[in-house]
Amino acid sequence: MSDAELIARSLGGEEGAFDLLAGRWQRRPYNFILRYIGGDREEAQDLCQQTLLRAYQSLGRLREPERFSTWLYQIAVNACLDEFSRRNGRPTVPVEEVGEQADPAEAGAELGAMRRDLRDWLARGLHAIPEEQRLVVVMKEYQQLKFTEIAEILKVPVNTVKSRLYYGLNNLRKVLAGWQLSQEALDHEL
Repeated sequence: MSDAELIARSLGGEEGAFDLLAGRWQRRPYNFILRYIGGDREEAQDLCQQTLLRAYQSLGRLREPERFSTWLYQIAVNACLDEFSRRNGRPTVPVEEVGEQADPAEAGAELGAMRRDLRDWLARGLHAIPEEQRLVVVMKEYQQLKFTEIAEILKVPVNTVKSRLYYGLNNLRKVLAGWQLSQEALDHEL
């Protein structure tokens, strides 16, 4: 059954139709939110539930049912931005904590052992770059969305998405390099 059929059935009052639709799509916004907010699984789950609730409540306003996934990402982005705004713009992972971390390169850890730590550093690094760049980096690099999809979600031109990705990745590399992570580890993970 297509998304459009499930949407029509849900709008028609059929119990369980939206649950099927949500079950089909919930992993994508959850994974996006998890990366975007810095890896707090509980908070990501809460924001994903808010996203699905908002989608359910606004389903009647969806003009193009075939674009449900794009619309769902838009709701997820807005849920995250609303949460950050509620906290006065503070990111989930305070950037100040980064300096308190032990440097994995100095500890002489092997590249394989550094992967877990590097993921944590990447999450922290993402919060050190501008918001608009972070959104694009997460959507493109972690969610594997196309430039056109990201442009539609963010309601900006495709070239804007491309430049935000370029600058975002460069800024992320600079931030991580400033924390003296090995270039080999950065190249491997980025």
